[in-house]
Amino acid sequence: MIDVDRLSKVFRSRDGADVVALEDISLNICDNEFVTIVGPSGCGKSTLLRLASGLIRPTSGSVAIDGTMVEEPRQDTGIVFQMPVLLPWATILDNVLFPLKMMHREEADGAEKARHLLALVGLGGFESKYPHELSGGMQQRAAICRSLIHNPSILLMDEPFGALDALTREEMALEVLRMWTDEPKTILFVTHSITEAVLLADRVVVMSARPGRIAEIIDVDLPRPRTFEIEAHHEFQRSTRRIRELIFGNRSGGHVGG
Repeated sequence: MIDVDRLSKVFRSRDGADVVALEDISLNICDNEFVTIVGPSGCGKSTLLRLASGLIRPTSGSVAIDGTMVEEPRQDTGIVFQMPVLLPWATILDNVLFPLKMMHREEADGAEKARHLLALVGLGGFESKYPHELSGGMQQRAAICRSLIHNPSILLMDEPFGALDALTREEMALEVLRMWTDEPKTILFVTHSITEAVLLADRVVVMSARPGRIAEIIDVDLPRPRTFEIEAHHEFQRSTRRIRELIFGNRSGGHVGG
């Protein structure tokens, strides 16, 4: 589904110096696979996601989806950012429908689909509310619905729970797992939580400090469906321990910067 081939990205800083964000990244993601990305702050996790989305162009290398080079945002790809970035003047229903409007795909059953998605994430009855009337977690649920309204085959999620409190974050992680189980998609998910990365993923891509490279890819051999009770499983503990070793060396810790 997604083929990342020797991808590198260099940014030019304000003082004219080159900053290497990513260097020689190669990664293949299969159809309907759930892949998470973790690594230290500034390692290029979000840059990799933006390259995969077509929002920015690589310095060298390529990203291809189904054999087609990604050179601009694609209609078969949904994106969820850390902040919901909902339109403050639009209702929640209109916010969810906004991508269809932008794509000139205002379908007759669009509102029905939007209501169905909102009901799936526990926002039934909030269609006529405005973003400021919802909590942060509820706004992020609406943002996820917005990313799914055009039924993309790929979902790119850039630390979507990073601004939420711990309890809401756990609830949202389980919600995404449930939705992915009910209707599988290819998901590439950036997070700064090691436990979240292992809970969600089929594979965890661990990145090194800048310039960002792939330090190791961890296969997560855990049964599905999953809840946070699976943290007691020996495979979960083995995976999280290995990721911490890769990121922190001899130090210990549970979260890393985004």
